[in-house]
Amino acid sequence: MRNKGEFLFTSESVSEGHPDKVADRISDTVVDAYLSVDPYARVACETLVTTNRIILAGETRGPETITRDHLAHLARQAVRDIGYDQAGFSWRNAEIAVHLHAQSADIAVGVDAGNDKDEGAGDQGIMFGYACTETEALMPAPIYYSHLILRRISELRRAGDKLVAGLQPDAKSQVTLKYVDGEPVGATSVVVSIQHDEELSQSEIRENLRPIIRAALPEGWMPPEKELYINPTGKFVIGGPDGDTGLTGRKIIVDTYGGTCPHGGGAFSGKDPTKVDRSAAYVSRYLAKNVVAAGLAARCTLQLSYAIGVSQPLSLYVDLHGTGNDVDEARLGRVLRQLVNLSPRGIREHLQLNRPIYAVTSAYGHFGREPDIDLGTFTWEKTDLVPALLSEFGR
Repeated sequence: MRNKGEFLFTSESVSEGHPDKVADRISDTVVDAYLSVDPYARVACETLVTTNRIILAGETRGPETITRDHLAHLARQAVRDIGYDQAGFSWRNAEIAVHLHAQSADIAVGVDAGNDKDEGAGDQGIMFGYACTETEALMPAPIYYSHLILRRISELRRAGDKLVAGLQPDAKSQVTLKYVDGEPVGATSVVVSIQHDEELSQSEIRENLRPIIRAALPEGWMPPEKELYINPTGKFVIGGPDGDTGLTGRKIIVDTYGGTCPHGGGAFSGKDPTKVDRSAAYVSRYLAKNVVAAGLAARCTLQLSYAIGVSQPLSLYVDLHGTGNDVDEARLGRVLRQLVNLSPRGIREHLQLNRPIYAVTSAYGHFGREPDIDLGTFTWEKTDLVPALLSEFGR
């Protein structure tokens, strides 16, 4: 945070069962399906979900063995895994239409590598990465705890815990933190709205969620009881895609840093890693996190920009927000470009992105997650550049 003195800052999260996240999950399931057969397949998939209907559209380039029927089956299984078997939206009988077609040749020619050119960016755009010392995950605290509350509810629901019996997959959270001299000191309010069975009373929901929320927050951070808002409308029975249409890519602030830093505007889900909206946003986080993990700064914002068909980024901008420990930002930018090849191909190879690792990213944020060496997920959260950065800056 830039401000000194006292102020409040709020971020929100949404669960895997939120309509937009259902759409993101299905789109990323399509990406994984193609990459599992062909690591260099191209996918740009958008999904719409509404009352007992799922529509997939977009462009692909990949093996013909991945049929529309197979993709419809995978979409149905994704909905089943999320937990939807409701009258208005069920994995069993939702109508699924698949309208994916071949990638535009005009796009492909710009992206494909040739005899005299490296692989180009799949689109123009700007991407931001961010890291800070507010949490152990080097993420801003408001979005980190908003995600954590919903993840814990989801884990209990999937485990069949009696504490969350009668709660459904659709949920939202919102955490407002008080900052003093730029550091979070506690929550002033927490909001959780969650779909539930008709017979479950609001008092029961409140009593059952209170300890989950308390456990997710640092000790002493729980807001006053009157500032704990559980289902503020008083009822949330009709939910999920039956209650609200969902679309891929509508929760980009939830997916990233909760509004703490700028956002380039591009969504992640449904896109293969030649799309710099995704891969360059991942490497931006990777670089920013390593800068903070190395102790070179307490906060780091990093921006990359690309032109479609062009290999190397047009610009790299680093802002340490006045927290850099005698680190020249321009020099830091040059060092980062030396450490990592920031072409689409270089990013994909460095972070090993040409694998079916994306469905798991579709809910609870793409950043601040633990990398899994065995599965190869969240490789952009590794801090393996720290030794090189320390050496370069004499630390």
